[in-house]
Amino acid sequence: MLERLNQQPPDALLALIKMHAADPRADKIDLGVGVYRTGQGDTPVFGAIKGAERRLVEEQASKSYLGPEGDMGFVHGLAPIVFGADMAASDRIEGMQTPGGTGAVRLALALAKAGGCKRVMMGTPSWPNHAQILDDLGLELVAFDHATSEGDANFAALEQALSGAGEGDAVLLHGCCHNPTGVDYSNAQWDAIAAMLADSPVLPVLDLAYQGLGQGLEEDAYGLRTVLAAVPEALVAYSCDKNFGLYRDRVGALWAMAADTDVLDRVLSNASSLARANWSMPPDHGGAAVRVVLEDADLTAQWLDELEQMRTRINQVRTKLGEAGTAGSVDLTPYARQQGMFAMLPLSKEQIVALREDHGIYMAGSGRINVAGLTTANIGTFVAALAKVTG
Repeated sequence: MLERLNQQPPDALLALIKMHAADPRADKIDLGVGVYRTGQGDTPVFGAIKGAERRLVEEQASKSYLGPEGDMGFVHGLAPIVFGADMAASDRIEGMQTPGGTGAVRLALALAKAGGCKRVMMGTPSWPNHAQILDDLGLELVAFDHATSEGDANFAALEQALSGAGEGDAVLLHGCCHNPTGVDYSNAQWDAIAAMLADSPVLPVLDLAYQGLGQGLEEDAYGLRTVLAAVPEALVAYSCDKNFGLYRDRVGALWAMAADTDVLDRVLSNASSLARANWSMPPDHGGAAVRVVLEDADLTAQWLDELEQMRTRINQVRTKLGEAGTAGSVDLTPYARQQGMFAMLPLSKEQIVALREDHGIYMAGSGRINVAGLTTANIGTFVAALAKVTG
């Protein structure tokens, strides 16, 4: 039976990591791996997380199973940050811990399918795992263009997609800091999206993976909260991997909002059953560390300060990109008004290869770059190389 399996292509990003590691050039630039980097190129452990981990080592009394719902102290501690205090207290909203944001997205879409969903509308390009999960679940992807050629959100394309949707449809929306484009909807557009969804049978599935890395925790939650205030039901996938720096600990959560508590109980029973069959219990350590941070005022303040430093650095890099103006045929000005860690460069495969081979600049084959890989020391080199390759 195993001999019938077909060889799958190697993961392109993993291959890129190996090529970058093997490159002896001292001035090489890694814009491929999707993790936050400091101005020195490091991906540090948050000081607040270190403090919480020390406390766990000293005080954690057991590592017994918590159940498929995970650490509910983590889930409930995080909820006010995601939804705001009033909405988090609603008896129509409840959640559970998942293995990272990926687990949350998988569980959300599996729940949607169990409830009768057959098609999912999604702006493209999107995070590659979105389409892979949809394909694995047997859900049809209805794609529309997420961004315009000018680097803004293509609201008209979303509007058209929603106008043609009906029963059995869901729409998958990035809450903020869109991956891979960095192009977000404006608050006015979110208001319009919420109004359209309020009069629609379409199920909103909101993926909030970068809260706090755009404009701020409150600002980055505007779209999610606006949609949830307008609709009877929705699913929310969340990741702590980025805004708590817990990439390898796989820390995420899924929340469901239902029309009433009876429906919510049924949703949660299905979510627990699906989780039990997929990963049984989510990993505890990272979620427990987040819970400890949010339970302690000093650690919370330290986390907020560290998160602000990340956000400020990312936005400073974006500003510098925008100030560079044009590099060859690439207009860099739109990148200053976009948000988050990622951006898409309009490059051909040949130009991407030339940047890597001739200038030591590594990025995904799609043209996606990790903005956090740029620093004040290397951004000039990057812009100059981009001008040579595209000029």
